[in-house]
Amino acid sequence: MAEGGFLSVVPPLIAIVMAIVTRKAVLSLFLGIWTGGIIYAENLGIVQTFDWVATAVGESVFHAQIIIFTLLLGSSVAMMWRLGGSHAIRNWALEKVDTQRKAGVMAWVLGVILFFDDYANTAVVGSTMKDISDNLHVSREKLSYLVDSTAAPVATLAISSWVAFQLSMIEQGYEATGIPQGQIPDSFTVFLNSIPYNMYSILAIAMVGIIVLSQRDYGEMLTAERRAAETGKVTRDDARPMQDVEGDLGSPNVDDPRLSSFIVPILVLIAGVLVTALWSGGLFGDATLRGAIENADYALALVLGSFAMVVSTYILGYVFDILSLGESVDTTIDGFGIMLTAVTILVLAWSLGEVVSALGTGDYVASVVNAFLTPELLPVVVFVTAGFIAFTTGSSWGTMTILTPIAIPVAWDLAGSHQLVSVMVGMIFSGAIFGDHCSPISDTTVLSSTFTGADLIDHVRTQLYYAGTVAIVVAVLMLVWGFTGISPVLLLLAGIVILVGLVYGLSELHARMRGLEPIQAVDASDIAPAEDD
Repeated sequence: MAEGGFLSVVPPLIAIVMAIVTRKAVLSLFLGIWTGGIIYAENLGIVQTFDWVATAVGESVFHAQIIIFTLLLGSSVAMMWRLGGSHAIRNWALEKVDTQRKAGVMAWVLGVILFFDDYANTAVVGSTMKDISDNLHVSREKLSYLVDSTAAPVATLAISSWVAFQLSMIEQGYEATGIPQGQIPDSFTVFLNSIPYNMYSILAIAMVGIIVLSQRDYGEMLTAERRAAETGKVTRDDARPMQDVEGDLGSPNVDDPRLSSFIVPILVLIAGVLVTALWSGGLFGDATLRGAIENADYALALVLGSFAMVVSTYILGYVFDILSLGESVDTTIDGFGIMLTAVTILVLAWSLGEVVSALGTGDYVASVVNAFLTPELLPVVVFVTAGFIAFTTGSSWGTMTILTPIAIPVAWDLAGSHQLVSVMVGMIFSGAIFGDHCSPISDTTVLSSTFTGADLIDHVRTQLYYAGTVAIVVAVLMLVWGFTGISPVLLLLAGIVILVGLVYGLSELHARMRGLEPIQAVDASDIAPAEDD
């Protein structure tokens, strides 16, 4: 089949629609890949289907490293559970974090602080907050939203594993303009200038704070929070959590759980990732800090950091005389098992990425919108296009790879302005993360569900309302900017005010339509322990 064309959009749309409707992520993803195989091979497509699956695993070192990272984190989660670390953090939270609002603020702040990598962010914040939020009857859907909507947005705004990739995309985009090398601005300067225009990321983080502080919800999230508050069920009855530690591993046999059994492995993971990243980038040699950040091998850092985390749990088990070496090994294997669903979905999501790459889905979508481009509308068109590509491909980085070399030359040709180029970069990053948040085939969506123990499709369905609200506000703000050129900082402040109004208005409207009162903060003393999954 020739690349491009409307049929190239069909496989990812089938996978996404079926996943949302049926709530069967694995089946939906496989059918999407198989549909792509039929279209591409113009036959039954079975051989091509499994060729893409094999390619997604066997020909990508990055994918293999993320699988190893996920499995090692599963081992660490299992070890911290058996050591009693999870119970210790739960006991601490019963004394210190006694309301849903405090738990939400804690998750929000942790998500912002751990800006250096979105994968590590979801793992640390999800693992830390799951038992705390369960005890306060916060739904797993709500926790997944808090984790997912801070991890990638904060990573794309700060010095993180995203920076080197983003800078390389900016350089590629400028190379496509044909501007003489001496007239091309420094890519890091363009990145810094793009930050105020990365409005979705900024406002998504603000939206989390608004939801947490106001304790108001709407859409399907209100249903989930009402269920958790009234029944203690943090997941719905027929949900399929991406992991269920207690169900898979049983209760830990620890009479005196220690907080260090939870805190030490988490700190080891953070330190291991940061030190390995800077070392791989050459900081301990001749490289500058900026050079080390740009050249670091972040996937390797995640693997070694998570391995160090596992080692630290083995040492703690020995020092505290809780687990023998044989018991630790058995627990490690059990920990791999609780991550098998996540790994399966990741592999299938990456395989669907192979499908859309082979069919030219991203290039087709980008070409369709070229007819709508004007300097005033360009930012919004690029934002929407990036969102759709990320939604259908499940890859924010893939979206950036497709759009950046296209959008930057278009912006330069239309306006000849480096400012408009910075705007395009911000809009591409914004749209990519927005689409990522709405897509059930996104790796960060999968991992957020995994480490919070949520049902993947329930997470997507509930987060859609909030992500969509932020995206609409961003589109309106950028339309205003396109026709007025007003300061993006003022627009961002206006956006936060608008979001506050929308959250209060929509929560009141939805609650009244259902004859309910908006849920307010719950005190730990007023509720019974949450039901086990």
